[in-house]
Parts: sequence; structure tokens; C-alpha cells
Amino acid sequence: MDFRIIALPPFTAVTSGPDPEFDFSPEGVLGRFNAYFSAISPDNCPPRDFLFFNKEAGGLEWWYAINDSMPDGGYNRVGFDGGMYLTYTYRDHDEEANNKLYQEALEYIEKGKVLELDERPGHYSMGHIITPPKLIKARGYAVMECYVPVKLREN
Repeated sequence: MDFRIIALPPFTAVTSGPDPEFDFSPEGVLGRFNAYFSAISPDNCPPRDFLFFNKEAGGLEWWYAINDSMPDGGYNRVGFDGGMYLTYTYRDHDEEANNKLYQEALEYIEKGKVLELDERPGHYSMGHIITPPKLIKARGYAVMECYVPVKLREN
């Protein structure tokens, strides 16, 4: 697999807070957060939302990058320090493909001479749906892009 390496800039985000229930229902933590940020008009500056497992809190957490003109919906603000990420894509909800690609990504990082994994509190592997909503509706599925944090190997 050819992996792409990108840099994400630092940003301020609002957070759903960790949800140990992984509840995407309309009444759930993640479902309410999705409704909040989905109501904000897109500004052609993707990606803005990132979903990840917060290991310290033991729950799934969603962040949405905001700027000064965007409403925070009453959600807590967090700072993201940015960094480099190895990315890959897969069909959303295909956990077998995701797990296989994630393992390949870890092998690629480990065997390479330039990068090393950079997971730490607030800086985890995360995902973002890259498929436009109209296309998801038309074809019945979305594509997830995964971001695995990396940094230059310290030799």
C-alpha cells in the first residue's frame, strides 16, 4: 500500500467529550454532537471533524475544528497541536479492512527509517468521512480517511 503523509496545522476545536457508550443515536453524546456541527454551513476548509478513541477517558470522542466566527454550541474547547499523519482510506464500517490497513501502516512506519509512531494523549489515530453527504446518500456508503500520527524518527 502506498501511504500518504500529510501535515495538519494546530487548531482550536470543540469536543463531544469521550463517550464510553459509542452512542451515535440522535439522543446520544455523539449523535447530538454530529447534529451540532452538521448544522454549521461548510466553508470549503475540510477536514474539520475528527473521531478517535480517547484512551485515557476510555471513550470515543469527536472534535470539530472551529474558527472565531463559528458557534461552539456550548461544547468545551480544546487545542490541537497539529502534526504529521500517515493516511489511508477504506469503506466506512468495514472494520476488517480498517484493521488490515492499520496493521500495514504500523509495519510501514516501523520498518521505515524516517518516521515513528507519535501517539500520545490528545494525539491519537483518528478518522474523518471524506465522502460528500449527497454522494453517501446516492451510493449508500461513505469512505473514511484514517490519520495515524507520526513524527520524524529520532536517531
